[in-house]
Amino acid sequence: MKIAQTDYGKVLLAAVCDGMGGLARGELASATLVRMLSRWFEQEFPALLYQGLSIDVLKKSWEDLVYRANERISKYGRAIRAEMGTTMVVLLIIDRVYYIINVGDSRIYILKDELTQITKDQTFIQREMDEGRMTYQEARRDPRRNVLLQCVGASPVIVPDYYSGTVDSGSMFLLCSDGFRHTISVDELYQYLNPYRLLNEQSMLENLQYLVELNKYRQETDNISAALVRVD
Repeated sequence: MKIAQTDYGKVLLAAVCDGMGGLARGELASATLVRMLSRWFEQEFPALLYQGLSIDVLKKSWEDLVYRANERISKYGRAIRAEMGTTMVVLLIIDRVYYIINVGDSRIYILKDELTQITKDQTFIQREMDEGRMTYQEARRDPRRNVLLQCVGASPVIVPDYYSGTVDSGSMFLLCSDGFRHTISVDELYQYLNPYRLLNEQSMLENLQYLVELNKYRQETDNISAALVRVD
């Protein structure tokens, strides 16, 4: 997570990247993408912002970054003869406007008076539900729930999803990998991450850590990653 004070107000960049391809290769893929996002924020984003950022300009810049990351990760994978990749969900907030790019099945939720999922999973079961071939209850039990339609580093073509909107003061964003939400219900997420209860950084951190431990207690085996962002 990175924060900068600019002439356009406070700017924040947060991301969750969930690697795959075995522990070491998955960590390498996700870490590579996180480093590239960090450099983008420090080196490329300031020029875009001060030239008058538009959604089309931002999409083009993010598409270029995803293309470079996909090439870099897949090239290394070919060199070691192993498939590796990573999901990505990125949140950029400029004053009261948010922008999101998503590839894979990590998610972003917004919390205020309720918890609302913003991103849509790029997965086999989500596509089946969208096309009416599977119910939500069937999807929760389906062994193919982790099958991705695309990810950075293991797909020949990447088509990200983009989202944008405005956000009210006091709202919070939850970014998380799929492992953070498999065993936790929507009601439990809102119960422990209610923005009206979490009024400081310490309480936000403590409740996130509690949910991580609750996932482990319930025998979650996937990677568990989460970040919580409050908009003041």
